[in-house]
Amino acid sequence: MRIRDEFGAVFESERFVAAFAHRGGPSVSPGMLALVSVLQYAERLTDRQAADAVRGRIDWKYALGLQLADHGLDFSVLSEFRDRLIAHGLEQQILDAILAQCSKRGLLRAGGRARTDSTHVIARIRDLNRLEFVTETMRCALEALAVAAPAWLAGTHAVNADWLARYRQRADSYRLPKGEAERTAFAENVGGDGYELLDTLDDPTTPAHLADLEAVVHLRTVWAQEYQRDARGVRWRGHKQRPPGAARIVSPHDGDARCGVKRGSAWDGYKTHLTESCDDDLPHLITCTATAPAATDDHRLTAAVLQSLTERGLKPAEHYVDGGYTSAKIILQARALGVEVIGPVRQPGGRPALQGSGYAATDFRLDWQTRQATCPQGRISTRWSDTVIGGEPRVTSTSPAPDAPAARPRTPAPPPPTAS
Repeated sequence: MRIRDEFGAVFESERFVAAFAHRGGPSVSPGMLALVSVLQYAERLTDRQAADAVRGRIDWKYALGLQLADHGLDFSVLSEFRDRLIAHGLEQQILDAILAQCSKRGLLRAGGRARTDSTHVIARIRDLNRLEFVTETMRCALEALAVAAPAWLAGTHAVNADWLARYRQRADSYRLPKGEAERTAFAENVGGDGYELLDTLDDPTTPAHLADLEAVVHLRTVWAQEYQRDARGVRWRGHKQRPPGAARIVSPHDGDARCGVKRGSAWDGYKTHLTESCDDDLPHLITCTATAPAATDDHRLTAAVLQSLTERGLKPAEHYVDGGYTSAKIILQARALGVEVIGPVRQPGGRPALQGSGYAATDFRLDWQTRQATCPQGRISTRWSDTVIGGEPRVTSTSPAPDAPAARPRTPAPPPPTAS
């Protein structure tokens, strides 16, 4: 009721008009559905409970501007509204509308202080072991093909009685072989089935659109990361032959989820990054949200968060973060934009330097003209090369082993002649 008294109508339906068709039957007001979604989240209600609150609670009717005799809405409308927001990329409109109202009333301002941190989001998927994972991926591909092209799937020579028995039900450990040799043989059979299906899909006579089905794309990607096929047949890839965890699909039901590890805790899903205003004389309000796969390093979101705040007129003067969001480059780039990033900077040198069993990069003396590095023991590098790691330029220098004779410094090359 205080929200209605202070802010009036928080959401205008025009904000969400792109998510609705121009022709067809009337729909429930999108502005009202947006406020219902906010109240539902604040009170942690299910869709049914939220629909009951719209129908029977006087405080909700007052906030929504409804008559006391209004019959409310069906609970299914709420999930349909969320689907429309996501499909049309309008979910940010709800937060922007609230922040705009807060800015008008002096509850939020630019040039203040903000802080950002992340928390894990567990994907709505079941935890699968490797054998369950490939079996379920194959089953999902067959299910998608059965819906998209049932006649083609029934007529292809690849489908047989063994496939029907193997992929009729979801993959569960208690239905799979128990012995190691039997499990390996089963995995190779599943791998062979997948390659046979992919070869059939690659045939020129197969409808081209079937290869673009999401489940088929996942099948092709998973088979590339889990199997290898050569003259000896189809075999599991070794753990060192698989792609890094940040690139590996973990479930056929969510191709974007990744395995994340933070402070000893591991989960499959995402990380959401929340930015909050933290001025002492104003309420603390969430001003920016960003979600990324769980394996994405926090520092890759720092620039995106600052850009989002700047575009919406909420750029802070001071941005407080933890060590995962900082680096010398990030601090300097933000300073050029007029933002001071405040947070611990990761110590150079990695674990050997921190534990006293090696040297940090700052312990070496670098001669950029001769392209040589001298270690604290006086040994001069014998190799200097320029490379790119993670999209960033890097210099790699190699020094001789401790029992090797020290290399003589190279004579600097003469400067190139200058044109007169």
